[in-house]
Amino acid sequence: MIKHSKIPQKLETNQPASLETAKELGLLPEEFDKIKEILGRTPNFTELSIFSVMWSEHCSYKNSIVWLKTLPKEGPRMLAKAGEENAGLVDLGDGIACCFKIESHNHPSALEPYQGAATGVGGINRDIFTMGARPIAQLNSLRFGDIHQARNQWLLKGVVKGIGDYGNAFGIPTVGGELFFDECYNVNPLVNAMSAGIVNVGETVSATSYGVGNPVYIVGSATGKDGIHGAAFASKDITEDSVNDLPAVQVGDPFQEKLLLEATLEVIKTGAVVGMQDMGAAGIICSNSEMSAKGEHGMRIDLDKVPMRQENMKPFEILLSESQERMLIVVKKGREKEVEAVFEKWDLNCAIIGEVTDTKRLEYYMNSQLVADVPAEDLVLGGGAPVYHREYREPAYYKENLKFNIDQVAEPKDLKSVADHLIAHPNIASKRWVTDQYDSTVGTATMTTNRPCDAAVVSVKGTDKAIALTVDCNSRYVYADPQKGCAIAVAEAARNITCAGGEPVAITNCLNFGNPYVPEVYWQFVGAIKGMSEACTKFQTPVTGGNVSFYNQSSDEGPVFPTPTIGMLGVLDDTKTLMTADFKAEGDLIYLIGESVNDIASSQYLASYHNISASPAPHFDLDKEYAMHQVLKQLIREQLIVSAHDVADGGLYIALLESAMPNQLGFAIESEEGIRKDAFLFGEAQGRVVVSVKPEQQEAFIELMATSETEFSLLGTVTSGDLKVDEEHLGTVKASKSVYQNVLHEILGA
Repeated sequence: MIKHSKIPQKLETNQPASLETAKELGLLPEEFDKIKEILGRTPNFTELSIFSVMWSEHCSYKNSIVWLKTLPKEGPRMLAKAGEENAGLVDLGDGIACCFKIESHNHPSALEPYQGAATGVGGINRDIFTMGARPIAQLNSLRFGDIHQARNQWLLKGVVKGIGDYGNAFGIPTVGGELFFDECYNVNPLVNAMSAGIVNVGETVSATSYGVGNPVYIVGSATGKDGIHGAAFASKDITEDSVNDLPAVQVGDPFQEKLLLEATLEVIKTGAVVGMQDMGAAGIICSNSEMSAKGEHGMRIDLDKVPMRQENMKPFEILLSESQERMLIVVKKGREKEVEAVFEKWDLNCAIIGEVTDTKRLEYYMNSQLVADVPAEDLVLGGGAPVYHREYREPAYYKENLKFNIDQVAEPKDLKSVADHLIAHPNIASKRWVTDQYDSTVGTATMTTNRPCDAAVVSVKGTDKAIALTVDCNSRYVYADPQKGCAIAVAEAARNITCAGGEPVAITNCLNFGNPYVPEVYWQFVGAIKGMSEACTKFQTPVTGGNVSFYNQSSDEGPVFPTPTIGMLGVLDDTKTLMTADFKAEGDLIYLIGESVNDIASSQYLASYHNISASPAPHFDLDKEYAMHQVLKQLIREQLIVSAHDVADGGLYIALLESAMPNQLGFAIESEEGIRKDAFLFGEAQGRVVVSVKPEQQEAFIELMATSETEFSLLGTVTSGDLKVDEEHLGTVKASKSVYQNVLHEILGA
């Protein structure tokens, strides 16, 4: 056993770090003082680098944790609470669990879109299989600026190719997502990646470390200089000088990740593993500190034993590197050969770099010289990392939005021109230019590849169960009213799960905002958290964890729209309840469930057809929305409807068109008296779903609906191909589909 000195040996020979160096590393003066207090001396550069990444917003959540703690985390299906593990863990029943999480890779993707997005996919999948779950589905939520600008096209093409190349090679299907364009994302695109995996209950591995003398392994790829200070880079604004941060962008290898996946799942089965954690943000230091703090132990690490692919790497470079496809494993002493045999089989590095101690400290050596000595607990979230209560202030625009009056907007005389405008808008039109680059069928479990559905549905092999997955957030709504807009994001995610025949179970979130030191930005964040809490409590969908991404702004363009992306998991206990969105046959009856409202606020129609950006969030009643979901579930269970599609971006008309196009059908509907036609067709009031009913089921459908308090109305019928509203011909499904499907192809090329 290695002997440990109680008194630190001679530390790295460089001089004690200065306040100026601390500032350059992104630390505040008061944080530098706190570090000196914790250590009882001035840190050296390596130690200061450790604190700078571990106390960055990306790792410590120092500006957000006080509000994150208010989110609901309890639920009957929860197997791991938020923050306990690398990802959320939910009970699917019958001894099966689902592990899922969403994270951002915004800043790296803004500089090097291909690798930035690819490594985001790799990182989120490692979070899943590190816990012992096999990933079975990936999703993504992407935001870019004006699609007609060359840089944004370059970013989009790079991100999509990075996601496709990594995911396809790794062998996990990309089953869903969203894509949104707005000028607010011109400098800062948002790239959020989600993954879900399946594991037997009781067969997971925790990110912990204990057992004095247990060996600490690093496995997977060799360590290089890519990604150094990546966590700190993700915790500052994008500027013209950000190109100099390119070393902070990692490089991925999906084939290496595939080997690591199989080796990881195999080594867990040996029973020799004490704890395991992915090396994502902040690299080795993050895994060392978080595992040690959780297990209330320490580690002694010899950095020169870390397999390296570059010569003469300095201690801080080894510690902070975010080289991909690496894991830290603590193994039961005496079981080393079993573990090493697994990684040798898969032709992966597997090196002992240290051992577990009882000191609760992290001692790092380089060539037998002590180069850093820091307490594990003081580095991590929930330990000694700083926690701030930031000032927040309602921005002036919010009250201006509330002054919006629909009567001040001229109602268009030509409804067809509005319909044609929306069908051809990149935010509404088909995203097949993107999805065609993803493999959604690998694994043969995806049930919705060629079946239009409001959520992605993936079967759990060997059972009658399936999981339903969606990512949702209309950031225009959240900008207009953060609390209401974020509650809508949760409700829409739940609506998509319900329309697919599933039961909403839990969420993960990716909270993308601007600079938290700006009071108006922090007000948006606080409002979003309040709205999320309210809606998650109502839908009984606890928050399992996720990611906070601040500093999505630039000095020139300002912050992006507040974008709290909601990744929701739903469960189909029986795949027979799967419901698709497409109209099935001519003559079927079309009903609207939910109330029509004279509202066009924050709609795509108002924003792009009228070019009006100042309006409140759309109509939303959480109680009525929840009640609507319950009756919709009953309709699906009793097989009284043959399609269900929620009314969302683009309003009722776009929902009808999206239900009509798959089978080349049309519709003939009548508008509702007392409501403007543009509001009826193109407004985005929430809580509405379009369903189709077989004529022979109409009576039973009406009887069930009459027992509920949810409003419903007969819109019309499914037709052979014409699109009619109040007998006015708005086009044909064939012509509309031709435009809808090819918008992105025409802008971006084949």
